[in-house]
Amino acid sequence: MASEHDVIILGAGIVGIATGIHLLRRGRSVLLVDKREPGHETSYGNAGIIQREGVRPHAFPRDLAMLMQVGLHLSTAARYEPMALPRIARPLWRYWWASSPGHYRKIVESYAPLIARSIAAHSDLILAAGPAAEALISRTGWFLAFRSEHGLRAEAAKAEEDRQRFGIAHHVVEWPELKTIEPDLKGGLAGAIHWTDPWTVRDPGALVAEYFALFQRLGGTFLAGTAEDLAQDRDGWTATVDGQRQSGRQAVVALGPWSPEVLDRLGYRLPLFVKRGYHMHYGTEGGAKLNHLVLDAEVGYVLAPMAKGIRLTTGAEFALRDAAPTPVQLGKAEKAARELFPLGERLEPAPWKGARPCTPDMMPIIGEAPRHKGLYVGIGHAHHGFTLGPATGELLAQSMTGEPTAIDIAPFAMQRFL
Repeated sequence: MASEHDVIILGAGIVGIATGIHLLRRGRSVLLVDKREPGHETSYGNAGIIQREGVRPHAFPRDLAMLMQVGLHLSTAARYEPMALPRIARPLWRYWWASSPGHYRKIVESYAPLIARSIAAHSDLILAAGPAAEALISRTGWFLAFRSEHGLRAEAAKAEEDRQRFGIAHHVVEWPELKTIEPDLKGGLAGAIHWTDPWTVRDPGALVAEYFALFQRLGGTFLAGTAEDLAQDRDGWTATVDGQRQSGRQAVVALGPWSPEVLDRLGYRLPLFVKRGYHMHYGTEGGAKLNHLVLDAEVGYVLAPMAKGIRLTTGAEFALRDAAPTPVQLGKAEKAARELFPLGERLEPAPWKGARPCTPDMMPIIGEAPRHKGLYVGIGHAHHGFTLGPATGELLAQSMTGEPTAIDIAPFAMQRFL
């Protein structure tokens, strides 16, 4: 006998959990399904930034020097697996095309209102989740650091443009001032952009766990297992989870890089691809302390003070989702990071690996599927999934219950790829 709910949500990452919370608040009964413990995939392994400043999504490199570095496997910020290229060449071509100045300018205009909701949407859930969630948050911003004077000045000009266009606050920090803020940095930097609006999180996985606990307190149901055979019937949607039928009037696919396994069977062959990333936690030498997250912009990695140590996160690896790990970038990034900060020993036996779900136009897919009434999708957030999860959940819940959405979600419709 099928278990009945108002909504079935496939995927218990930050998008699925946030969607569930907002639906529960609106009186819907919600079943959340995932094969893993909630929040233990991409929602766990990130730099922990709620990126209010991130109005410019990560464009495909168009600078010839950078393209040559990536092509020759010299770059730390990006690399590719040659065996994956035949499978991902077409979406990468579309990604390169969307990154041209004219197209990219329009994308930023559409993307900015979504990013603008990031802090407020997280703040709402943090307040509801309680003191344990609040204790994970820092509101002192983060540093985009540059080794060259030219790089710093170029980014400062972009930051000033973003302040004028989008109201994003920042402060240009020269090396002597940065050294007083982060006294254990060794040197080798010209300075940094201090983004003061974003928040950082000392344990992203723990924050998602607090959101999941809120979901349960509100009456949501979680079922561990793999959802199969998602199908539409006269009453809504059904899926089989470990042999048991589950039904709901509406369904949400929030499976990140696993979404094609469901959507392809329903006829939605979207140009999704993944950027894989790695992280490792480190101790420090001599009691050194890192007070803020620092992104070494011209090399391409992040150092973030976390509950488990200093987390080093890598740039983008263009590879197939399930291919064997190739943490080449981590080694390069670690070497560069030791030039700037006294990292100690690795604290884990192997790097964490995850896959960011990406679209060619750098914007997520949010809204109802065009050919199936009651099927909604929240996927494709790339580098900003942790940032945008709560905002996406709010927008989906509003759309699903017939409310006006907080922002126009038309730019994020699936139809643009069909």
